[in-house]
Amino acid sequence: MRKTLALGLALALGPLALAGCTSDDGSGSSSALDPKNCQGGTLTVLNQGGLAHLDPARLYTSGGGNVPSLLFRTLTTRNRQPGQAGTKPAPDLATDLGTPSDGARTWTYRLRDGLFFEDGTPITSSDVKYGIERSFAPELPGGAPYLRDWLIGGADYLGPYKQPRGLASIETPDAKTIIFKLRKPEGDFPYLATATQFAPVPKAKDTGVDYENHPLSSGPYKVTSFDKGKHLTLVRNTKWSSKSDSLRYACPDKIDVTAGLNSAVINQRIATGAGRDAYAVTTDGIIGPDQLAQLGTGSELDKRVTRGEFPSTTYLAFDTTKKPFNDIRVRQAISYAVNRASVVNAKGGTATAGPSTTFLPPQPALGYQPYDYFPAGKTGNPAEAKRLLAQAGYSGGLSVDFAYENDESDGLGPKEAAAIQDALKQAGVTVRPKAIDSASYRDVVGKPATQPALSLASWGADWPSGGPFLIPIFDGRQIIKAGGNFNQAQYNDPQVNAEIDAINALTDPAVAAKRWGALDAKLGKLALYVPLTHEVDTYIYGKRVKGAVTDGWRGQYDLARLSVK
Repeated sequence: MRKTLALGLALALGPLALAGCTSDDGSGSSSALDPKNCQGGTLTVLNQGGLAHLDPARLYTSGGGNVPSLLFRTLTTRNRQPGQAGTKPAPDLATDLGTPSDGARTWTYRLRDGLFFEDGTPITSSDVKYGIERSFAPELPGGAPYLRDWLIGGADYLGPYKQPRGLASIETPDAKTIIFKLRKPEGDFPYLATATQFAPVPKAKDTGVDYENHPLSSGPYKVTSFDKGKHLTLVRNTKWSSKSDSLRYACPDKIDVTAGLNSAVINQRIATGAGRDAYAVTTDGIIGPDQLAQLGTGSELDKRVTRGEFPSTTYLAFDTTKKPFNDIRVRQAISYAVNRASVVNAKGGTATAGPSTTFLPPQPALGYQPYDYFPAGKTGNPAEAKRLLAQAGYSGGLSVDFAYENDESDGLGPKEAAAIQDALKQAGVTVRPKAIDSASYRDVVGKPATQPALSLASWGADWPSGGPFLIPIFDGRQIIKAGGNFNQAQYNDPQVNAEIDAINALTDPAVAAKRWGALDAKLGKLALYVPLTHEVDTYIYGKRVKGAVTDGWRGQYDLARLSVK
C-alpha cells in the first residue's frame, strides 16, 4: 500500500529514537506509566483525515490500525512494543500466531477464552469468518486486497450478501477454531491477520452499509457518537477484559477524535497545550516548521517529541519498455545524476526525510542490506551521468517527459520535482514537466498505456516485511494492464518471480528477511528505479499525555497505550 506523508507514517533517521512519555510535571519517562493504575480522563485526538468509514471491512489498516484498534480486535495484532520488537505480530483474539501446514498453504487458529462483543455476546470463529467474508462484498469497498488473492476461491467471491453460503476456504469446525485454505504458500499470514478485515462481526447484527454507524466493538472501547468524516466519541466497553488482552492498556475513560483539521492547526494546538489540548495527540499531523524550529534548543517541546519507523520509499520510476529507459545505461545515468540532498530539503529537511540508495528502507525487519551501486554523493555525479549517456548515444543530452503531482499532499509534488529537474539538467537531461492532478495521478501512472516514461512515485509496506514492499513493485505477475499497476518498470523475470514464491513459503521472519534483502540487492543492480528518500516523521504530544512511545511497525505512538491520568 502506498503510504503518504499526509498520513503521518514514519521512518526514523538512523537508529530509532524513542521519546519517553511525560509525567504530570513533564519530567518523567516511559516508566511513569503503570498500565494497572492509569485509568481515567479523556484523550483528545486531533487529525487531518480518517473517519471516512468505521466498518472494519472498509478500513485499509494493518497492525490493527490505530483508532480502529481501539474498537476492533483481530486474530493477531502489532506487538505494541518500542523499537524493533514492535515490528513483530502478536496473538490477539487467537491464542498464538497460527499453525501453518501443507507448506504454509493452510493456517489454523484457536480463539482465546473470555472474548465478548460489547453487548455481552460471546465471540466465535463464525463471527471472524463472517467479518472476513463481508470484506469481499462490492457494497463495502476499500479494504486490503490480499485475501482475494490468497484464499482459494477468493478471486470470484462476492461476499455474503450475494453468496450467503460463504467461502469454503475458511472453515470453522467449532466455535473456537478457524482454518484458512490458501491457493499458494504465504509465510506472512500472521502479519495479514492483523488487518481489520479479521475483526469479528456477528451476522445477526450486520446492517450492511449502515453497520459502520455503530459497529459492534470487540476492543476496549465502543462508539457513543459518530459523525462521518468529522467526529467520533468512544467510551469504555465494559465487556472487554485486560485478562484476554494484555497489549492494549485502555487507560482513558473516553477518547474524543476530531478529523478534518489543518496540520498546522493540529501542531499549534498540541504544542501550546491550552485546556483540553494538554491531553491531545495526533496520528496523522506531521510536525510543522514552527515546532521543528524549537526542537534541539532545550525547549519544553523537546520533552514531548517521539520519532519512529515506517517503511516507505520515494523514488523515480522508469517505464523500461519505452525509450530511452529501455537502455540500462540511461537508467544508470539518471541514478548517478540525482541530488538526494536537494530532494530531502524539498521534503522539509532531515526531520522529515533521509536519503536512500536502496529500495528497501533501512529497517532490519524488512531485511535491509545497504548498497550504493551508482554513488552520486550528496549532490549528484553529473560527470559520470554524462559519460554513460554518451555511451548510450546521447552525447548531446536528451529530453524526457517527467510526471509528478500538482500539489504536495503526497510528497510527490512540485518541490520534489524541481529538485530532480535541476539535478538532471546538470547532467544534460532536459525534463518536460508533466504536473498531474493528485486525484488522478495514480490512474495515469498506474496504467501502462498512459504511464509516462519517468515519474515520481512512493511506496510503503502494509506490514514490516520485505514481501509487501517488493512484490507489488518487482513481481512480473503483478503487472496490471487495465490500471492499478505498481510495477511501473513493467519488469517480469521468471527467476525473480520464482524467488518471490520461495521466500513467501518461509514461515521464519528472520530467514525470510535475509532473502528479501538479498533480492533487493540483486534488483538494485538493474537500476529499474532510483531510490531517493525514506520517510522520517516526528510527532509531538500533549503536556498531560503519558506513554507516547513509538513502535517499529507504524512509527507512531499507540492510542491503546496512552494515558492522560
